[in-house]
Amino acid sequence: MHMLTIGAFAKASRLSPKALRLYDELELLRPARVDPDTGYRYYTTGQLERARLVAWLRRLGMPLARIREVCALDPAAAATEIRAYWARVEAETAVRRDLAAFLVDQLSQTPEMSRKDTTMLELRYAARSDRGRVRPENQDTAYAGGRLLAVADGFGPAGAPASGAAVEALRFLDTEEVPAGDVLNLLDEAVRGANDAVRDAAGGAGDSGGAGTTLTALVWTGSRLALVHIGDSRAYLLRDGALFLITHDHTVVQSMIDEGRLTAEEAVAHPQRALLLKALPGATPTDAELRLHDAHPGDRYLLCSDGLSTVVPEPRIRALLTETPSPADTVLALVAEANGAGGPDNVSCVVADVVER
Repeated sequence: MHMLTIGAFAKASRLSPKALRLYDELELLRPARVDPDTGYRYYTTGQLERARLVAWLRRLGMPLARIREVCALDPAAAATEIRAYWARVEAETAVRRDLAAFLVDQLSQTPEMSRKDTTMLELRYAARSDRGRVRPENQDTAYAGGRLLAVADGFGPAGAPASGAAVEALRFLDTEEVPAGDVLNLLDEAVRGANDAVRDAAGGAGDSGGAGTTLTALVWTGSRLALVHIGDSRAYLLRDGALFLITHDHTVVQSMIDEGRLTAEEAVAHPQRALLLKALPGATPTDAELRLHDAHPGDRYLLCSDGLSTVVPEPRIRALLTETPSPADTVLALVAEANGAGGPDNVSCVVADVVER
């Protein structure tokens, strides 16, 4: 049997020696022989077809776990699986294209355009928090006021005090009028205060590994909404009938999706899907995302804990946001939908409409 060195096999398969070593470790493409003295890998020419398939699938962006499954199939079944994978990629690309168009539109606004009708807009809002059908207590906190909208999802033994402390630390923003140009600086200081408040509230349960909270909030300036986000609670924007997720989950699973190691479908059943990369209290509160969003009349914003977003599919969330007129009725409908799907977690929602006065 003709054997190829790892260098020759890499050149023939268009895979780097580094990639071949990784695929060996992952049992995706094992060498035909490993020299017991030098540890040098050797491959057969018969392995080239599988190696080239792996290379092509990686160029498609397919996660390694999915490639392993495809390579184990017969050619017809593998073709079906690749077709299904690409259909999902195209659907996700369409969603990202819509988000890109939204961001281009937002960032293309001139200062004069963003100031248009600033005295003519206000928020109409409602908040709802529910224990759900399974959890023994509610560790979420939801708040809605004329200038502040917030959702916090506590975890650990002191999760409820932690989420409450995070929102309470921002409450002064609901009574203090803030110019759009200063709101991010003020919000940054407020998050630092929230970080300290959560650390104090979680102190009885140990450091941040014992208890903490997510925090997603919007502060209204009269013309813009300032967003602060840390964790896996979410903020959505419904604009002109399209639903946009305007936050990014700070979770282990989301980081794996970003790296191409998991698909969104695989993430749903991943054992670490609830493991956070960022939360309060953190080593530094500057880990929080801070940015401004221009408000348009007719916009509808949703803040929610993952008790909604992990149970109710986005198309159904969009339908409820679109079909239910008032914020008060909408938060009731969203919570009922999550509980109707089993209510495995606490569920909290804040809905706010940007309307003309």
